[in-house]
Amino acid sequence: MKDRPDSPPTARSRQGLLAWYDRHRRDLPWRAVAGERSDPYRVWLSEIMLQQTTVATVRPYFTAFIARWPRIEDLAAAALDDVLVAWQGLGYYARARNLHACARVVAEVHGGHFPDTEEQLRSLPGIGDYTAAAIAAIAFDRQTIAVDGNVVRVLARLHAIETPLPAAKAIIARLAQQLAPSNRSGDVTQALMDLGATICTPRNPDCGSCPWSVDCLSCGERRPEYFPVRAARKARPIRHGVAFWCRHPNGAVLLRRRPNSGLLGGMMEIPSTAWREAPWSQSEAIAVAPIQGHWRQFPGMVSHTFTHFLLELEILAATVTESMTDSVWCQPNRFGDYALPTVMKKIARHALASEQ
Repeated sequence: MKDRPDSPPTARSRQGLLAWYDRHRRDLPWRAVAGERSDPYRVWLSEIMLQQTTVATVRPYFTAFIARWPRIEDLAAAALDDVLVAWQGLGYYARARNLHACARVVAEVHGGHFPDTEEQLRSLPGIGDYTAAAIAAIAFDRQTIAVDGNVVRVLARLHAIETPLPAAKAIIARLAQQLAPSNRSGDVTQALMDLGATICTPRNPDCGSCPWSVDCLSCGERRPEYFPVRAARKARPIRHGVAFWCRHPNGAVLLRRRPNSGLLGGMMEIPSTAWREAPWSQSEAIAVAPIQGHWRQFPGMVSHTFTHFLLELEILAATVTESMTDSVWCQPNRFGDYALPTVMKKIARHALASEQ
């Protein structure tokens, strides 16, 4: 970051931000009303759900989870498969597995009460630096600020940070902690999130309504959308695989459970080859098919974008009767009973359409 002698005064910035938040705070189902203490269970659940997705997407999931598992002890006692099915559509299923594991630890080791320090929170499954800071600040008013994407954008613009992301994150984290007061740290954290979500948006920020417009360096330079500066993105690599659409004579389709570790761990899947850089020939794929059969190839291809790579899958189909370890036969109209990741649902849709 450039040495800027006119950097915004921290105390004045914080005071203005809190005054704005007290008037304009969002009404969110996991957020305590003004003057009430936040429920650590709701804070934790919402923060895990909000990773890599939006408030609009999370609202119905959060409401459904709370209705079904109103206390962390209820979630801890739930079957993992039930949690995974309820999680469908939120993606990143390792979060759901860690969610369940964390609930069990809190219920069984901590008597149903979340620990209240960042260090202790980080020791729980699925809780990293950001989530620990969010829970500590919002639920327990610890003197810390959780830095999510909204906070990164707001502070990068406030200070006109020229260092590109991701290197700028360390600078922004340090600036964020300077804003942490001895009390109301949770409100400062949520205010920063709200400011980024409603005013300091990625495109067309409403600088005229921002409580920091006078102090904001990027606003003064009339280039808020320039920040945060991002390093050039690398193209996603492409991986290739072949899925095996195994039909029983009674119409059921063979599903199997993936290993607990790794991508989509513990989820149900339509069996496939490994996903690799080189495309598979049909003979190569058949040689590693999980079951012997008279395989035929469906036309077309299924594509799915993961965070770090693009996956392209061809589909081989056969009528078979034998099964394999960790597998089940499932009629297509009952696929919803299992936690099928989005990519597997795409395969199923493509295969069902190809059979017409």
